[in-house]
Amino acid sequence: MKTQRGFASDNNAGVHPRVMEALLAANRGHVVAYGADPFTAAAEARFREHFGEGARAFFVFGGTGANVLGLQAVTRPYHAVVCAATSHINVDECGAPEKSCKLLPLANPDGKLTPALIEPLLSASGDQHRAQPRVVSVSQPTEVGTVYTLEELGELSEFAHARGMLLHVDGARLSNAAAHLGASLAEVTAGVDVLSFGGTKNGMMYGEAVVFFDEGLARGFEYVRKQGAQLPSKMRFIAAQFDAMLSDGVWLENARHANRMARLLAGELEGVPRVRITQPVESNAVFACLPPRCVKRVREEFFFYVWDEAASEVRLMCSFDTTEEDVRRLTRAVREALDG
Repeated sequence: MKTQRGFASDNNAGVHPRVMEALLAANRGHVVAYGADPFTAAAEARFREHFGEGARAFFVFGGTGANVLGLQAVTRPYHAVVCAATSHINVDECGAPEKSCKLLPLANPDGKLTPALIEPLLSASGDQHRAQPRVVSVSQPTEVGTVYTLEELGELSEFAHARGMLLHVDGARLSNAAAHLGASLAEVTAGVDVLSFGGTKNGMMYGEAVVFFDEGLARGFEYVRKQGAQLPSKMRFIAAQFDAMLSDGVWLENARHANRMARLLAGELEGVPRVRITQPVESNAVFACLPPRCVKRVREEFFFYVWDEAASEVRLMCSFDTTEEDVRRLTRAVREALDG
């Protein structure tokens, strides 16, 4: 079956060759299930290398499971999580996070939270009639592709901790943020309490990790993971992928390439009349407004999502395997649709 690379999602990409090799290597013989195996031990050690000796990583199947269980582990049912209105936990997780606590979404044009935005929500702290804000949750990068600077994340961490709150990061594309900032994984998670670290969008077949930076917060999470139906029996196949990704800079190489393709795509589209880039291109996402007729015609050839139907704004995602020719073919298709 012949398939064409599209721009709908980095979830649509295949598996990086190094990751596939790791899966094949792990597919030999028998090991004890549920994480009591050498592959999981090696991957956990790899996480400590990148995130710090105090980091505890727990492997799960997917991003929604990572977010929901990570937040559930640090909240009670009367707690609330402050998040951006565009965040994945608010828009794309079918209400799953709110099965255990309330979300307090904040509207913002660039997808970023700030202490000034959050402060008014805290006026009800201590009021027994209101859900109590417990966690600030941010997506890094945001759902519109923008990236928090290290200073911005530091300010949010200090703000949250000073008020007895925690900082959670949805890092489904954290590698892309680190690549943009030129920072290590430890640097982009400084001051973070709970992290959902993504692998699927950056070249893995499947699998994410919930990372705690405090042993006290991690205590008992193995039971939360089991109750949440996120305990993989053949955990070695997730662990082996992460071990490969975090070895020899594969995670960074993949993220840098995807980011570079997004910048190239934005640069190509900026030269097309009646096309407007709507967000800074800081990760592997390009948001652009195209005439509706153009969108319809181009989608006949390339698969991508319309982000805002009313504004005819589309989201174009680049992946570790996006090529320069893919970018130019899409740009040609846009030009032809506008000229037709």
